[in-house]
Amino acid sequence: MGTAMSTERLHDPYSGSGGHGSRPVQVDAARHRLYVREAQGRHTRRRWACVWLTQLVYYGLPWLRWNGRPAVLFDLAARKFNVFGLVLWPQDFIFFAGLLALCAGLLFLASAVAGRVWCAFACPHTVYSTMFMWIENRIEGTRAARMRLDTQPLSLSGAAKKLAKHGAWLLLAVWTGITLVGYFTPIRTLLGELIAFSAGPWASFWICLYGGLAYLNAGWMREQFCKYICAYARFQSVMFDRDTLVIRYDRLRGEPRGLRRKHRDPGAPRQGDCVDCTICVQVCPTGIDIRNGFQYECIDCASCIDACDAVMDKLGMARGLIGYSTLTAAEQAQPVQRLWRGFLRPRVLGYAGILAGGLLLYVAALSLRPPIRLNVIPDRAAARLAEDGAVENVFRLQVMNMDERPRRVRIAVTGLDAIRSLEGGEYDIDAAASRSIPLRVRALPAGLRPGSHRILFTLEAVEGPALHISERSVFVVSHER
Repeated sequence: MGTAMSTERLHDPYSGSGGHGSRPVQVDAARHRLYVREAQGRHTRRRWACVWLTQLVYYGLPWLRWNGRPAVLFDLAARKFNVFGLVLWPQDFIFFAGLLALCAGLLFLASAVAGRVWCAFACPHTVYSTMFMWIENRIEGTRAARMRLDTQPLSLSGAAKKLAKHGAWLLLAVWTGITLVGYFTPIRTLLGELIAFSAGPWASFWICLYGGLAYLNAGWMREQFCKYICAYARFQSVMFDRDTLVIRYDRLRGEPRGLRRKHRDPGAPRQGDCVDCTICVQVCPTGIDIRNGFQYECIDCASCIDACDAVMDKLGMARGLIGYSTLTAAEQAQPVQRLWRGFLRPRVLGYAGILAGGLLLYVAALSLRPPIRLNVIPDRAAARLAEDGAVENVFRLQVMNMDERPRRVRIAVTGLDAIRSLEGGEYDIDAAASRSIPLRVRALPAGLRPGSHRILFTLEAVEGPALHISERSVFVVSHER
C-alpha cells in the first residue's frame, strides 16, 4: 500500500482543521476519551445484523440439546468434545488444528479481498464494543449529552445514569462469562450451581475472568485494544495489495474542503464537496480522520461512509465522497461497479484454491473417520506364568464409541498358537462414550521363545453396520519359566 499505510502523523479528531493541525504521534501520550456518535445507514444495519447473528449463535448454542445431551459441549473432565453429534476425543486434536487452519485461510482470503472486513463485522471486540456503546447511548444519551455529563459537576441524575450504565455493562459481561463456561459445563447445571452458590472454583474463576475482560475491553479500552493490543492490526498490510477493497476518501472530489455558502462568488476558487463537518470523525470508533488517508487503526466499519452519505443527502449532492475503493481504482478513476474485476487476481484465486482444497480434505477426513476407536495398552509388569503352565499377559483396551448410538462389539485376539482371552468376548459400549476393558490373555508356552511376540486384537460389531478394527500389540514371554 506504500504511502497509504503511513501513520507517522495523526489528525486531532476534534480540531476541525481538516488535517492542517496534525501533530506527531506520541506513543506515551495521555488518552483522550472518544465520544462516538451513532451512525445510521446501510452499512450500520449490516453490522447490526452480524451482531445479532453472532450473538444468537454464541448465547444460544449452550442451550441446544442433541440426543438428550448438550449440542455443543467441550467436556474437559471426560476429555470428550460433543459438536452436534460429532464426538471428538484427544486423539482427534488434529481436527481442531485443521479447523483453525481453515479459519486462518478464510481470514487471509477475506483480508485480501476486502481488508479488515473481519474486524468490522465479526470480531468479538467490535461486536461487544457495539453492544456496550448502544447501552451507553440509550442510558446517557447522544454524543453531545455524554460530553456535557462528563464536563459538568456530577449531579444526582448524572450519578444515577452512570450507575445504570455500568450496572447494565456488568450484567451483560457476567452473562457473557457464564455463557462461555456453559460451553465446558452443561449450562443448566451451571446455572443451578450458581443459584445455589455451589459453583466450583474453576467455573467461578473463568466467569469472573472472561466477564471482567469483556467489561474492561468493550466498556473502557475500546479503540485502545484495536490500536495497541490487537496483533492483526499490525500485520494486516502483508495481505493487502493495490486491489484490496478498503475505505477511501475521494480527495479529488472533496478538496479543498470548507463550508458551502448559498451565495458564492462565481469567480472564487473551486470548492470541494467536503463541508468539513467532521461527522465522519465523530462516528469513527477509533477516532481517526479517514480524510488523512488510509491508517492502520481503521477497522473498515464503514460508519464514516454512512455519516458522509447522510450529509451528502441533506446537501443534495451525490453519495460516495467516502466509500469502498482500491488504490488502483482511485488512480484510474474506475467506478465502483467495476471493482469486482480486481477480485479475480492471482493472490485471491490462490487463497480461494487453497481454502477449497483444505475444506475438501477436512470433510473427507471427518467422513472417513471410523465410528469406534480401539487402543491397546499392555501391562508388561503383569506378565507371569500361570499355575497350569500357560503364559499370561494383562492388557487394558480403551474402546471409544464416536457414534450417537450404543454399540455391542466382539473382541478377539490372534497371532500365537492356542492364544485366548480369559474374559467374555462381547461388550456393550454406550453412545458417545469410552469404556476401559481389562483383558487377561493366555498362551501355551510350547514353542514360544522368551521375549516379545506380535499379536493382533480385532474388534467387530455384533449387530448393526459392519465394523472391523485391528490393533497390534506384543505378548511378552518371561525369560524365567
